Amino acid sequence: MGNNGTSHKHELDIPSLLGRMPLFSALTPGQLAPITAAAREKRLTKGEMLFQKGDMPKGFFIIVFGQVKLAFPSSQGNEKVVEIIGPRQSFGEAVVFMDKPYPVFAEALSDTLLLHISKEAVLRLLETDVTFARAMLAGLAMRLHSLIGDVESYSLRSSAQRVIGYLLQHCPHEDECNEQLEFMLPTSKQVIASRLNLTPETLSRIFHDLAEGGLIEVHGRQIMVPDLARLREYDL
Repeated sequence: MGNNGTSHKHELDIPSLLGRMPLFSALTPGQLAPITAAAREKRLTKGEMLFQKGDMPKGFFIIVFGQVKLAFPSSQGNEKVVEIIGPRQSFGEAVVFMDKPYPVFAEALSDTLLLHISKEAVLRLLETDVTFARAMLAGLAMRLHSLIGDVESYSLRSSAQRVIGYLLQHCPHEDECNEQLEFMLPTSKQVIASRLNLTPETLSRIFHDLAEGGLIEVHGRQIMVPDLARLREYDL
């Protein structure tokens, strides 16, 4: 079971970890001190819930290692994955300001260590530091821009284009990628399918079609793209 893990706190350099986060990178050590003091560790095992839809937030979270999915539950037993959060990413900032319950649930996709930053500490810093307030606004704006991009993708792009776009995200900087790309899918194909607004069957069919066309090679969760240029051209 997950716990606050206070006995393990000495293993983490929390000030250094927070200082590398875009949200806190412009803060001085003195400004960061109250946030560090308010940070609490939370450890989750794979499949463990962090919070349920309808729970009231008490702060926001930063992932040290592991993965967390944010998803909408459904009465039919299905779910819609909204986002997959990984190391050094944060989530839950928006609801801190709304004083409303979480609209999604959060579940660990692997053994995960998080830092919980209390709502009170964030609000105090917002009141005293303009730089932090701007960084918080920028982070929320980026999250909104990403969600708008999702809506555009679901509305205007075909299922295959969505999958190819997802694969190409593993090579975000073209000048840093060679002609080939090889990586492990970060989570199960079922979770990825939900994230892309596809059924697992559709995702499997698209992977099969791309493999048949020589655009990718699939070995379990291992993906190899032999020719990135061809895959990009197909995306167009």
